Amino acid sequence: MLFEIRGFKFSSSARMLAALVFILLCIQPGHGQTCTEGFAYDRRARQCIDVDECRTLADACRGDMRCVNQNGGYLCIPRNLYNQPYRPDTPALPEPAYPDTSVGFSDTFAPRSVEPSYPRVRSTAPCTLGYTLAEDGTCNDIDECETNSHHCNPTQVCINTSGGYTCSCTEGYWLIGGQCQDIDECRYGYCQQLCANVPGSYSCSCNPGFILNPDSRTCQDVDECEDEPCRHGCLNTYGSFMCNCDEGFELASDGANCIDLDECSFSEFLCQHRCVNTPGSFSCICPPGYYVYEDGRSCEDINECDTGSNNCTTAQVCFNFQGDYKCLDHLQCDLPYIEVSDNQCMCSAENPACRDKPFTVLYRHMDLSSGRSVPADIFQMQATTRYPGAFYIFQIKTGNEGREFHMRQTSNVSATLVLSRPIKGPREIVLDLEMVTVNNVINFRGSSIIRLTIFVSEHPF
Repeated sequence: MLFEIRGFKFSSSARMLAALVFILLCIQPGHGQTCTEGFAYDRRARQCIDVDECRTLADACRGDMRCVNQNGGYLCIPRNLYNQPYRPDTPALPEPAYPDTSVGFSDTFAPRSVEPSYPRVRSTAPCTLGYTLAEDGTCNDIDECETNSHHCNPTQVCINTSGGYTCSCTEGYWLIGGQCQDIDECRYGYCQQLCANVPGSYSCSCNPGFILNPDSRTCQDVDECEDEPCRHGCLNTYGSFMCNCDEGFELASDGANCIDLDECSFSEFLCQHRCVNTPGSFSCICPPGYYVYEDGRSCEDINECDTGSNNCTTAQVCFNFQGDYKCLDHLQCDLPYIEVSDNQCMCSAENPACRDKPFTVLYRHMDLSSGRSVPADIFQMQATTRYPGAFYIFQIKTGNEGREFHMRQTSNVSATLVLSRPIKGPREIVLDLEMVTVNNVINFRGSSIIRLTIFVSEHPF
């Protein structure tokens, strides 16, 4: 019995052989089958050949990277690290100008006569390239890496693929000039702050004040204030911290502790009397007879006569002055004077003993601050009774031995006591201020005395 295929006649004994050949032709690449990724079927050579992606792909590598073709793939490496064209140690594969149209390309070829780096599959083989026929009739992938039938460089790593293999470098290395060389990750800013390159890897660390994040690349600020490094207050900053102090303190040289400021040393005018430094502040104190005013710095006189904090008897009169007081006894006029009021003594003209004496003696008291600026008008006196044709002369009769005072006549009937020189206290001064009355019409000359007692305080306030 004969069997015919497309004009060819076969005997019955050749029928089975023809069927097998027909099946093999149908399962070869180019007859409904494709090659693994990175390869294209050469219909003329009847085998899968490597595709040069660097030529066939538009802009395969972006930026300042150079494309290097690999068996079944390609690599992109920086141009500044690519010193010479890649020359694989294994024989190059036939390089087609364009692959077959059966995989989407034209059928123009420029095959080379060099043997490929993977086993060929004869047209009579039941399995495609990179596969082997198993006992059960199925095609199993050949692990070229396991069988050591690959052509990878000793520095490279073989990676098995379906129907083939690819040569690559381990993580941390890249292929340069056919050799796997260490990648300096630190050069490409893999770490945010500090970087240490090691063969095949790198190690990131952080500057003081930062800790490494879980991604082992970036750093985050450490809040040092959580550990309370400052004695008073703490302000966290980026990568560090700052200590601050409470009011009245300043930062010590160690930048963490606080030392008290001696405010009293800043100015002698901080307090009116005396300044006492306290931790973080100061206080003003006043001498006896004064209290600290509401402003906390000035001193005000305590009026012992009003507050009752005096030791005067009921028969005495309490006279208050700056910083102190005086208990004045009841007025007793010396003979031949007689008391005419609580503060005045008079010597009658009818008494022969009063002929050369002032007609009246009027007692007055006043206070004066120590060191008061001069000149200063401090007391006024004037005639209370005016006689026709009379004129008046004012003068300091006694008590001005130091010439601290003088009289300035301000009118025909009045005059002013002027402080001429500063007086330091505490001191008690008694001045007899005399007013002389002269009347030439009746040929009269007489005088009156104001006995002025001045209490000078110890302090200038």
